Amino acid sequence: MLKFQNKVVLVTGSGTGIGQTVAKLFAENGAGIIILGRRKEPLDDTKKILDEIINRVKSNAKVWLFPGVDVSDEVGVSQMYDSLQKEGVFVDVVVNNAGVSGPVTCFANSPLDEFKSAVGIHLTGTFWTSVQALKVMKPGAKIITISTFFTEEKSYEQRPYRFRSPYTAAQGAKNRLSEAMSWELVEKGIVSIATNPGPVHSDRIYKTVYPKAAAEFLRVSGFEDLTPAEVEIANKDIVGLLGEDEKTINEGIAKGANAVAKTNGGDVQKISHTLAKLLAKIQEIAEKVQKNTSFMIADKQFLSQIQVAQTVLTLADDDIAKTLNGKVIPGDRVFYPVKPHIATITPTIPPSFASEVVVFAIDATDKHDADRAEFLAQHVEKNGGKAVCFISNTTPKELQDSISSKFHSHVINFANIEEVQRWFNTAKTVGKLSTLVYITGKISINSKIIELSRKNWDSLVDKFVNTPATVIQTALETFVPGGKKDPRKYKDAKATVMIIGPDLPTGPKVSGADRARVEVFRGALRPFATTVNQELSDVLSSNVRSFLVLPGSIDGKDSDNAKIASALNYFVSDSSRRSSEVIFCVDETR
Repeated sequence: MLKFQNKVVLVTGSGTGIGQTVAKLFAENGAGIIILGRRKEPLDDTKKILDEIINRVKSNAKVWLFPGVDVSDEVGVSQMYDSLQKEGVFVDVVVNNAGVSGPVTCFANSPLDEFKSAVGIHLTGTFWTSVQALKVMKPGAKIITISTFFTEEKSYEQRPYRFRSPYTAAQGAKNRLSEAMSWELVEKGIVSIATNPGPVHSDRIYKTVYPKAAAEFLRVSGFEDLTPAEVEIANKDIVGLLGEDEKTINEGIAKGANAVAKTNGGDVQKISHTLAKLLAKIQEIAEKVQKNTSFMIADKQFLSQIQVAQTVLTLADDDIAKTLNGKVIPGDRVFYPVKPHIATITPTIPPSFASEVVVFAIDATDKHDADRAEFLAQHVEKNGGKAVCFISNTTPKELQDSISSKFHSHVINFANIEEVQRWFNTAKTVGKLSTLVYITGKISINSKIIELSRKNWDSLVDKFVNTPATVIQTALETFVPGGKKDPRKYKDAKATVMIIGPDLPTGPKVSGADRARVEVFRGALRPFATTVNQELSDVLSSNVRSFLVLPGSIDGKDSDNAKIASALNYFVSDSSRRSSEVIFCVDETR
């Protein structure tokens, strides 16, 4: 009998690439396959391939086809599982594979709608596909999530992935989500494992990610006589030309040249000549990035898609899955050397906020969060600064009133970019503004993650990922006006973003499951903050920095606001700009 005879495997994003390869390998081993994706045509092609495999191996398996299902779409995913449930189909393995490259640009320039969309597909898509699958899963079933090695921690190290801030935030949270689900699914007898395969041969990486990253390097500085804004306009037409025939390339360059000429009134022929050189430079840098990455791998080889599929197939084995439940496999196959980014205490620096305006963006969950905000705002004002408090309109009314009674405050809809920008501009009229302290508030989950409604899940993703991104990007544009479109303005600019992430749970008997739930969103903020910081320092050559403080300790003790205030003293100092440390667990002593 074939290994997965009489089993049913669901693979998201199965119309092309890794997803299709995973589906084919399971079909070759006897499984029935559920395929889904946004585009019908690739899924139709995949179904034909799978039907041929099933006929060849004589497994009598079936292929279920669900076109037009975006994993981030609540209704589409729910209806798919309802349909399977009505048909009496039980799913033995869910493979969370669907993904997009997302915006490949500096966070300061990242379109927020694209940022949220990438998070929605990678993180929310994984959550909703997994929890809705429980309707049609029995004990012994497995959830296997494909993520990325780029978001994983090593000792004192959190990897950045420049130009990929929404991708890194979502992937970091996905790994931690996989771990959290493993705690919560034990009673159901269902296993949850993540796999981080590392770089894989694919059209996405060669035709999208690497070329767009190369193009972003060239946008940041401008190219020859083109401004960054003009390079960005041109890139929309020329980046996708790599690997195409000469006629297609010439037509694309001409289209890009006309688009640039409309903005600057330049000579189309001259611009075309410049764009041809720009495209050649993009290819050169993209190839260099690929080569440099290969040198970080022992055999200097990216994985093939079939190797990833074989990994997933292996993890779906009953005995191996039980052994590896809750793990992220493999830990790594890429030696990616980075400077240390994680520390505990910060160096002691005397407070100095004279004539400085510090904006506190406060998304308080409970009185503990409000007390922290008030403590830090008082610390700033005691030491010569002016605290301006932006309070999220989702903060409980009594906490809004408490903060507003003590400090210059405004209650704001953090999701409204125009409103946030307007109040930042108002804060600038109070004095010199160069520091944002963003307080995410605690995670309040009164049930298992797998039992959350979609509404509650979306609220958590907004609170700890999307909304911080909105406010922080607006702050960066306030600190460096015009820097979004002309990143050259960032050079030598100085400002500080301090994110205070959710606390670890407190108490004498904190369970691993409780910690794992909080780590889902701390896991999003770690690679996000590190990635943004690398872009600000290494790519944009600025003295603007982003830092992350993660309060609480592994032994369940309460956090110490005085240590967070000490960290703030350090972050606004020049000393912090010479350090590579970005993430501080100020309450830990280990």
